[in-house]
Amino acid sequence: MSELRVGVVGIGQRAPLAAGANRPGVARVVSCADPSPRGRADAVDLFGAGVTVHTDYHDMVDDGLDAVFVLTPDDRHVEPSLFFLTAGVPVFVEKPLAITLDDCDRLLRGAFDSGTRLYVGHNLRHLPVLRRMREMIDEGLVGQVRSVWCRHFVGHGGDFYFKDWHAERARTTGLLLQKGAHDLDVIHWLAGGYSREVVAMGDLAVYGTNPRRAERTGSSDEDPARMPDWFDPGIWPPSALTGLNPVVDVEDISMMLTRLDNGVLASYQQCHFTPDYWRNYTVIGDEGRLENFGDGLDDDNPTVKVWNSRRHGYRSDADHTETVTGGNSTHGGADDQLVGEFLRFAAEGGPTRTSPVAAREAVAAGTAATASLRASGAHTPVPPPAPDLVRYFAAHQGKQ
Repeated sequence: MSELRVGVVGIGQRAPLAAGANRPGVARVVSCADPSPRGRADAVDLFGAGVTVHTDYHDMVDDGLDAVFVLTPDDRHVEPSLFFLTAGVPVFVEKPLAITLDDCDRLLRGAFDSGTRLYVGHNLRHLPVLRRMREMIDEGLVGQVRSVWCRHFVGHGGDFYFKDWHAERARTTGLLLQKGAHDLDVIHWLAGGYSREVVAMGDLAVYGTNPRRAERTGSSDEDPARMPDWFDPGIWPPSALTGLNPVVDVEDISMMLTRLDNGVLASYQQCHFTPDYWRNYTVIGDEGRLENFGDGLDDDNPTVKVWNSRRHGYRSDADHTETVTGGNSTHGGADDQLVGEFLRFAAEGGPTRTSPVAAREAVAAGTAATASLRASGAHTPVPPPAPDLVRYFAAHQGKQ
């Protein structure tokens, strides 16, 4: 088979991911689109002088594409994805799939109606430490899973999420969805089910009164500032951070509880002003408990500990301890695995570790939890997807 001809829509913060698609003999990025001059210039820097660069993604359809990455901001995933699905071009959509449940269902239905392959970039399913945790569950080391807990310490949250569009409800719904979609998908994956009822609480506790930068002039497409332009990890405490987005109306601390469709109970806590930045997952079964220390996202080698032999007080020396070594690419090797799986799927189809239905379910849980916390913790149901869509994606990409 000749090299896949790959396109990229949106040349911003996540665009280097698509550079991993340049694999001689496998795939080559040949076409890009971005409305900003900076994005179009960066496309040439990332993908080479031979790449065709457009302002409008509609023009890319004439470049003979075999696959396309949609790496736009979250609120702009839907239209380009539907355009290429309708055109018969397999689509990679960055997570979260969309910022509303209705838009997620539009994308799933678009893939169903067109018969075109849809892939969602939930890279944590490829993270070595989480893959090993899932294997340990499948090996029966903790018995039947009864509960999953996740604590997400977002130590750079002020720089990463409060100085640009991420801080606006209109463009993210909220960080419990935008940032939490990663972890909610992992919780579902480790637990073997999907959220069906949630309660949540949250607040804008620290960044609500921090100084904002001046209002933009012109369209945001003409002002494509990005996180590396302002990132400064030396600023402490978080209340000292300045230059926040003109609009900040998302929560910087959130907590949710959820009951899954298989009876598993789960909790998720997210804080954007901690001094440390990592994720901690705890899986509790009826015959033991496992937990990760370090997550492998910053070139560390995390450990997974399992306690499953007897009752005891606090013990740092677990019954079973494994150190998990990651890969050389970003996110502990997960991004390289993610891109490789998408290219194989675009070319051949078959089962995938990520799942469009699972991506939709993460958004469903995040939107319901966000509604709950903004309604003072009201009990909120999580609507399930249409059964015909569940059957379709299970048949084409495997049941997740």
